[in-house]
Amino acid sequence: MKIFECPNCNAPVFFENTICQYCNTSLGYNSILDKFEIINNNTNASVNDLKLCANHALEVCNWLVDETKNDTLCIACSLNRVVPNKSNLDDFEKWQKLEVAKHRLIYQLLRLSLPVTPKLTHPDGIAFDFLSENNYNQAVTGHVDGVVTIILKEADSVQREQLRKQMDEPYRTLLGHFRHEIGHYYWLLLFNESNLASYRNTFGDERIHYGDALKNHYKNGAPNNWNENFISKYASSHSWEDWAETWAHYLHLMDTLETANSLGVCFQPEKDYVKKLMVKHCPNPYQTEDFRKIFNANLALSCSVNSLNRSMGLMDIYPFIVPKPVLDKLIFIHSLLSKTEINKN
Repeated sequence: MKIFECPNCNAPVFFENTICQYCNTSLGYNSILDKFEIINNNTNASVNDLKLCANHALEVCNWLVDETKNDTLCIACSLNRVVPNKSNLDDFEKWQKLEVAKHRLIYQLLRLSLPVTPKLTHPDGIAFDFLSENNYNQAVTGHVDGVVTIILKEADSVQREQLRKQMDEPYRTLLGHFRHEIGHYYWLLLFNESNLASYRNTFGDERIHYGDALKNHYKNGAPNNWNENFISKYASSHSWEDWAETWAHYLHLMDTLETANSLGVCFQPEKDYVKKLMVKHCPNPYQTEDFRKIFNANLALSCSVNSLNRSMGLMDIYPFIVPKPVLDKLIFIHSLLSKTEINKN
């Protein structure tokens, strides 16, 4: 996520801010122009007559809405189909955390020029259901036909860490969940008979029975050599999961590099033995055609940040090793998104 600018005093503004921390000006995010605008506190409107999303009152959104289109919810909030009631404070607070991650996801999908439409008005669109296990006993986090279901307990950091250990995962975050599940949705949009052959050459045959493949994975685990071809153990279970896991990883890399680019991060070590990590400039990933440049910059970035984390006694922020087959898959996704027609409409 890049760092934004206060339109009043030109100070840095971060994505979730509702006011400038320097001049105390009220702000709202314009997702069309990708910038923050000044909000008149008397009218809750910007200078461009854009109103704050109705969910601003619930403290889950800082985006702006064009009320001339009779919308009260921003594009991110209009995707919600089921949300918890505010009367259940515990569930409501978990939803607030999930909305932070979801808004970051939608921002990135828009940066990639991917179609983002509500299923409530477009049958082929996206819907988010935020469900509590207390009310929906059989509910699980997942995706079906454009509907992304997220279980509220994922927002509980203790339970999420327990699940991470139980599933033997090196990484489990709210944003990672959203990126993985939305990958299943875009698979439906991105592939057809014209490009399925190239997909199968890269990710394997999705026609292998999905349910049987998952049963086998949970019964027998991943192959011993899974890390030679996949980004995670779960990715080895089926072609669709390989796609979703790699897609999520692609979004991770694009987002972290955009942050580094926005901050002007560079790596110029003086010692010869670490000069392989030299990056004089972190490129803007959304304006870079060659994914290898994106990947190489991320390699230096992740090694540096991992080392900083270890200096503080923390886990690696990037606990992955990317073998060549996975890099080829990431290159495939980057090339696909640059050529596909669905993100040019």
